[in-house]
Amino acid sequence: MSQTKSPQNPWGTPERIQLLDETGTTSSHASFSSFADELTGEDLKDMYRTMALTRRFCSEMTSLQRQGQLALWVPSVGQEAAQIASARALAPNDYIFPSYREHGVLLERGIDPTEITPLFTGTGTLGWDAKKHNVHPYTLVLAAQVVHATGYAMGLNFDAQIQAETGQYQTGQGQATDPATDPEKPAVVVYFGDGSSTEGDAHESMIFAASYNAPVLFFVQNNQWAISVPFSVQSRVPISTRAAGYGFEGIRVDGNDVLAVYAATRYAMQKIRAGQGPVLIEAETYRLGPHTTADDPTKYRASEDEAAFAQLDPMTRLEKYLRSAGYADDTFFTEVTDFADSQVRGVRDFVLASQPADFETYLSRAYTEPHQQVEDDLAFHRAYTEGFEEE
Repeated sequence: MSQTKSPQNPWGTPERIQLLDETGTTSSHASFSSFADELTGEDLKDMYRTMALTRRFCSEMTSLQRQGQLALWVPSVGQEAAQIASARALAPNDYIFPSYREHGVLLERGIDPTEITPLFTGTGTLGWDAKKHNVHPYTLVLAAQVVHATGYAMGLNFDAQIQAETGQYQTGQGQATDPATDPEKPAVVVYFGDGSSTEGDAHESMIFAASYNAPVLFFVQNNQWAISVPFSVQSRVPISTRAAGYGFEGIRVDGNDVLAVYAATRYAMQKIRAGQGPVLIEAETYRLGPHTTADDPTKYRASEDEAAFAQLDPMTRLEKYLRSAGYADDTFFTEVTDFADSQVRGVRDFVLASQPADFETYLSRAYTEPHQQVEDDLAFHRAYTEGFEEE
């Protein structure tokens, strides 16, 4: 891939992959167009539907937080293409490690919107079946999931090695095969942001992933802001250039372009499954809303910049393409709006009816076997709560 050098960056800036621009016009690319060509008009309409649901879901959850029904909400407005297109390119047996903003990834994976709410209402720690969907719980500690994902990927390699040595290696369909060439071999994808990319955990994970050739895709959503710190302060060069320092490939892609994100992810996962990974993808997008509902971006972000990036809205871009290509018309977009609204009504009802789980259940899950520390903590908790007078 081509590199552009400058006095400020003599090492070169990697090519930014784009197949669908902000006007809804497509272009070709020698390495990636073949992957984008896999997507049919129905695929793109389905992706738009999930993008619309994700945005409507974010809007409703923000409203619920403002009404005191949630402790916190983390919007993903503006990042729908990066999330949904990348998730669309994965295999069902790939394991996903999200941060706390990947609502679109979860919805694309088949997780119900109501199952995302418990963590933010404070009524539970995990609402979906992680094993069923192959999606790890949200991680609130910055970059901690990058370590977990790398370890999981290393474990997949170790398991495959042991299974190959014993002749027991199987695909998801239960057919014996060679793990070195299995196209259905599971891999790992970890999502994190530009802010998390500067955490030590991210760097250490990439070193281990490279050293052990772990089958993991590092998917960075560069939304330009680590809360109030702009990306220009975080890094002098694109995040994708860091991959070379660890010894694997980095790809820079327009994160608001569903075609480019899908193609780059398919390319990366194919390479990872072939044992040529890991790979890092930097999806350049923009956080159109606040970092969380506890944040006020007007204090650190110029309205002119927000207006400029609003013109690059991934949903507007895809809508233009769907219309110009003849895949969708007003009827389709009206149906999508109605669908998203109906889904959100169920979310609101679910949240308002939610009740917190018994606190003692959290302590009981700390160890698989009885443990004295848990017993001591339970005794303290019960004594503390019994000290309050009942109304």
